[in-house]
Amino acid sequence: MATKKTGKKAATRTTREVGYDDTSKPAHQTVPDQQDINVAATQQDGLGCHAGADSLKRAAELAGKSETLAKYAEDYPQGPHDQPQSMCPAFGSLRIGLRMRRTATVLSGSACCVYGLTFTSHFYGARRTVGYVPFSSETLVTGKLYEDIRDSVHELADPEQYDAIVVTNLCVPTASGVPLDLLPKQINGVRIIGIDVPGFGVPTHAEAKDVLSGAMLEYAREEAEQGPVQAPRDGLKDRPTVTMVGEMFPADPVGIAAMLDPLGLAAGPVVPVREWRELYAALDCAAVAAIHPFYTASYRQFEAAGRPIIGSAPVGYEGTAAWLESIGAACGISAKKVEAAKQAVLPAIKGAIGAMPINGRITLSGYEGSELLVARLLIESGADVPYVGTACPPTPWSQPDREWLEAKGIHVQYRASLEHDLAAMDKFEPDLAIGTTPVVQKAKQQAIPALYFTNLISARPLMGPAGAGSLAMVVNAALDSKPRFEEMRRFFEDVGSGHASGIWRDVPQDRPEFREKQKRRGQPPVTQKSTAEDAL
Repeated sequence: MATKKTGKKAATRTTREVGYDDTSKPAHQTVPDQQDINVAATQQDGLGCHAGADSLKRAAELAGKSETLAKYAEDYPQGPHDQPQSMCPAFGSLRIGLRMRRTATVLSGSACCVYGLTFTSHFYGARRTVGYVPFSSETLVTGKLYEDIRDSVHELADPEQYDAIVVTNLCVPTASGVPLDLLPKQINGVRIIGIDVPGFGVPTHAEAKDVLSGAMLEYAREEAEQGPVQAPRDGLKDRPTVTMVGEMFPADPVGIAAMLDPLGLAAGPVVPVREWRELYAALDCAAVAAIHPFYTASYRQFEAAGRPIIGSAPVGYEGTAAWLESIGAACGISAKKVEAAKQAVLPAIKGAIGAMPINGRITLSGYEGSELLVARLLIESGADVPYVGTACPPTPWSQPDREWLEAKGIHVQYRASLEHDLAAMDKFEPDLAIGTTPVVQKAKQQAIPALYFTNLISARPLMGPAGAGSLAMVVNAALDSKPRFEEMRRFFEDVGSGHASGIWRDVPQDRPEFREKQKRRGQPPVTQKSTAEDAL
């Protein structure tokens, strides 16, 4: 599985032309261990998250990261907020690497960032150690940090344990220009993948998943173009496959496979993958289903491999019918087979939607990338959805869903900020708010039932008949909880809110100018505390 580059682009292989060889081993390849590092550009000792996105970005550009940041700006255009309003974006790429077999993950960043990321990853079920290369002011500004990272990957590169090692620069090493691109491409047959995932360059953790997936797909595509590669663990499919891109509930790929069967197609791997060899099978497909539309870097690799990409997803009655037609057209399937596939699944979807209608006004927002799909399913189920917000940007692969929603008079807000989502909730006064944690918190304060999108909506099947019934159950249960919220609001209505929360003899005076002053200083606002004497 040699991957030595010749400087010339290999010929693109067509469907089913990827060569597989289970016995092949990666050839060892080295690059110069150390090249000149622009030390002057790294003299930003002490830059951290507190320095602000603009300062970090300027430092990164001076330190030689301008090309990387320009590509991120093109792939992931910024929104109304200058920093993520969800979790650190690097959590997305970290989580992808930790779920892959035979893959080691190494972080390079401030200790506080690494602690937060590892804590969150283990909270979400990671069962493997996260590697960490610490640094000091001296190692950062002299280039010694790069040498420490290089030494760490050499120490980790055991082909008996790993297929790949993923090294991730967080904000400070990226701003200081730590050159992960100078790391060897392979060590002892173990692939080395170096990526920069700074909060000031990658807007959301969802898009950070694409940063790593795209880098891995590019590496795997170059390997496949140069010779036989490792076959999938479960063997090759006897039918052309459709690769699915986007993290889905585990039942959804199974449901999609059943929809593809009448077309004479099989479900391929799901990207992000769970093992390196799945990357080859993902590239060796008849078509790509862009279930989540924001994987821009990944889709670029599929396009380079000559694979057609189909937007939207088989969600709801109309969405499933249109998606099957698009898949059929892309794969050269006869109209008769496409019609048979539609008849095999559409009546069941219509039945599931009719059996569990949704009656209520719902505002919807999130940062997973599937918000438009969920909105389509809610609307087909009978819900009034005046607003859909997603933290992800518009892409060609979300256009079918956007057009479908806007044709029904629904406002679609890409790169939605928290302020957008809250304003929509105030304007439309929904019976249910589906959104991020702060949206849910604000809604419940106003006695509006609310559901956290990530844990309660995207963690359910959406495709086919199972998706329609599953979503209606949780949404209707939430809509029915309105009387309980009204009762709680009446019970707590005398305890104050905001700066006056609590029971006071003398209600404290609001000082918004003080909060603004502290905010400008980059310090958290000081919360006024009462003593026991101030209370009842």
